[in-house]
Amino acid sequence: MPSPSATEPVLILGGGLIGLAIAHQLARRGRAVTVLSRRRSEAAGFVAAGMLAPHAEGLSGPMLALGQASLALIPEWVAQIEADSGLPCGLRPCGIVVPFATAAEREAWPTARFGVPLGRAELEQEAPGLGPTFQAGLLFPQDGQIDNRRQLMRALERACVERGVDFEEGSEILELHTEAHPGPPQRSERLSGLTLVGADGRRRTLEGRRAVLACGAWSARLLPQLPVRPVKGQMLSLQGPRQALGRVIFGPGTYLVPREDGLLVVGATSEAEAGFSPGLTPQGQRQLEEGLTALLPAAAAWPPMERWWGFRPGTPDQSPLLGPGPIEGLWLATGHYRNGVLLAAITAAAIAAQLSPLPADAGSSLGSLLGPFGWRRFAVAMASE
Repeated sequence: MPSPSATEPVLILGGGLIGLAIAHQLARRGRAVTVLSRRRSEAAGFVAAGMLAPHAEGLSGPMLALGQASLALIPEWVAQIEADSGLPCGLRPCGIVVPFATAAEREAWPTARFGVPLGRAELEQEAPGLGPTFQAGLLFPQDGQIDNRRQLMRALERACVERGVDFEEGSEILELHTEAHPGPPQRSERLSGLTLVGADGRRRTLEGRRAVLACGAWSARLLPQLPVRPVKGQMLSLQGPRQALGRVIFGPGTYLVPREDGLLVVGATSEAEAGFSPGLTPQGQRQLEEGLTALLPAAAAWPPMERWWGFRPGTPDQSPLLGPGPIEGLWLATGHYRNGVLLAAITAAAIAAQLSPLPADAGSSLGSLLGPFGWRRFAVAMASE
């Protein structure tokens, strides 16, 4: 007979990309899942550009290993979502070009060994119309993109519904409840439930001993000891000719992500001091437009489509918080900063395997991949200050 902990619903705190990805994987393992979300539309998954770029972004160390492992999982992950939802996710393994002013800069890129070196002639072939400042580059054919804003999020929501995930949209979680836990000092409490305000405005208590904190930039409001802060990002899009640009261009301070229908996503500012201040700013939009003009001058004349902003969950080392949290029964899946879309597949697989292990998980390397991203790395740092 299953234990109560194996049959009671897992509460997913946050209905963004990471929360939905975990909910979907748990549901596929037969777990009952409830997603609590204030407004899914404000999640970072709706505002990111959707790059799958562990090599183009120049990741290193454990982050590179995590990103590479997730990149390898993405085709199967997307196939599961598409099979369950009946909707396309917009995965496009188009490759990414990283341009540089000089060959020396190219050779100094942390992941240069994984890329194909390009001179100016090759750059013009891979990224027609690239600005004249750039004389060298790297092509990472293994990197790509996914249309998270228009396709992935919608498909993932549908897949969760089809797998029986329950949703409480419009629910704002006010606090977590704990009770004494006779465990190690680092986790002297265990989760017993939470208080929330529902869409009807009524305050109520919900019992629960298993939950995943996936509130993104808002995570520290529930666990103040977590050093997760909002990093505001502004973006815009233009409508270019279909097939005008086949590769993503990851330039200095600006990136261009072309969708199959010709839409060009331009991103993104990184405003760590902005907090949760909403809205576009002239300075941020000017930064994007100047970056666009430097990278692809002709695109500056393409018709504008949208302008938007969002909040990335940042941590001091720009790496996520993954795995068991400081409270027994609470798992962490937050702090992904710029790499939420890339890391969604590995995050979902790893957290689902910890919460609802299957025989097939035995001998998996997921645990070792998550090791460097535990919350204790910050607790140790704060204690030594």
